[in-house]
Amino acid sequence: MPRTEFIATAFHVPSRLVTNGDLAGMMETSDEWIVQRSGIKTRYWVGPGETGVGLAKAAALKALAKARLQPTDLDCIVYCTCTPDHFEPGNGVFLQRELGLGDVPAVDVRNQCSGFLYGLSIADAWIRTGQYRKVLLVGAEVHSRGLDKTTRGRDTAVLSTHLFSDGRHAEKLWVDGPGLAHDPFVSHEMLDRGEHRPVMEGREVFKFASTSMPQSVQLALQANGLTLADVKLLVPHQANLRIIEMVRQATGLRDDQVFANIQKYGNTTAASIPIALDEALDAGRLQRGDVLVLTAFGSGFTWGSAAIRW
Repeated sequence: MPRTEFIATAFHVPSRLVTNGDLAGMMETSDEWIVQRSGIKTRYWVGPGETGVGLAKAAALKALAKARLQPTDLDCIVYCTCTPDHFEPGNGVFLQRELGLGDVPAVDVRNQCSGFLYGLSIADAWIRTGQYRKVLLVGAEVHSRGLDKTTRGRDTAVLSTHLFSDGRHAEKLWVDGPGLAHDPFVSHEMLDRGEHRPVMEGREVFKFASTSMPQSVQLALQANGLTLADVKLLVPHQANLRIIEMVRQATGLRDDQVFANIQKYGNTTAASIPIALDEALDAGRLQRGDVLVLTAFGSGFTWGSAAIRW
C-alpha cells in the first residue's frame, strides 16, 4: 500500500501588518488585554484586490518550487477554508484555474479550524488507495473582511489522523447567515443583527478545546504505539496561546516539544497549522524520522489529531 509523504511546505500572508495598537483604535481594547487573553501581538489583513485564492496560489507556487514540481504534476487539490471567496463554487476550482491546470479534481473542505486535519485525512486516504499520487493540500483564510471590527466583535477579532465532531455545540462558535436555513437566505434584517459575522461563546470554546485536544493527541499516539517521549514536535492549531499552553500541560509535553507562532499571525483557522509547520521546519525544529503530532479544534465542534513520522 502506498504511504503518504510531505514533499514540501510553504505559506504566504498579505503585506498589511496590523498591531494590537491598530485594533485599539477601532474598538475598546488594548495591547495588554489582547496579549493577556490570546497571546496575539500582530496579524496580517488583506488589502484591496487580494483574495483567498490569491493567497493560496502564492503559497502553492512556493511549495511546488521547493518540491521541484510544476503545477501540471499535481493530480488533485484539497482546499481547506471556512472563508470562501464566493458562496459557490468552492475555492478549489478557482485555484485550479489560477494554476493553469486542466480537469484535475478539486475538493473543498469546510471544517473551519480543524479543516487542515480533515483535508490531510482525505489526501492520505486517496494516496493510500492509489487513486492519486501528488496532492496539493491547502489551508487558506481571509477573515479580516468578515470580522466585526467594533467592541461588539472583540471576542473574535483578536483571536495518522483521528477526527471527531459534536454538533450539540454548533451554535457556540458559528456564523448564522447568510444561509439557506433562512428564508430569505439573506436579508437587511439579518445583516443589521450582525448574523453574517462570526460569534463565539469564548469560555465554552476554551473549556472544550482544552480537554478534547489533549485527549485526541493521546489517542493518536496510542494508535501508533507511541508515547509522549517519542514526540519531537507538537504543532497545534494556533487559536489562543492560553489554549496551547493548556494542551501542553495536559499532555505533559515540554516547552521545546510544542511550536507556537500565534503571536505573529493570530488565528488563521485552517491555515494556522500549515503556516506553523512551515515555520517550524524553517527553524530546524523537525528532521526526517522525527515524530510530528498535529492537533486542532474548531467550530462544529470538530477536532482531531494526527501522528506523523516525518
